[in-house]
Amino acid sequence: MLPWRAKFPAVEVVPHVASGRAAPVLPAACRDAGLLVVGRRSRRPPMLLGPVVHAALHHANCPVSVVPQG
Repeated sequence: MLPWRAKFPAVEVVPHVASGRAAPVLPAACRDAGLLVVGRRSRRPPMLLGPVVHAALHHANCPVSVVPQG
């Protein structure tokens, strides 16, 4: 993530770690966000999403970017 911060210094990035189940935690964590970025495991088939990505897509109040972890 650091190379992207250096390349785009005007973009504010706020990393956030929270404990709990994804469905209730994600909407609260991204309440004031302009974009929620979540990772997705590359080992899964391309169209199979895990529970965190599923919760983000269904419960986030902002756009969601799903990025394969590599």
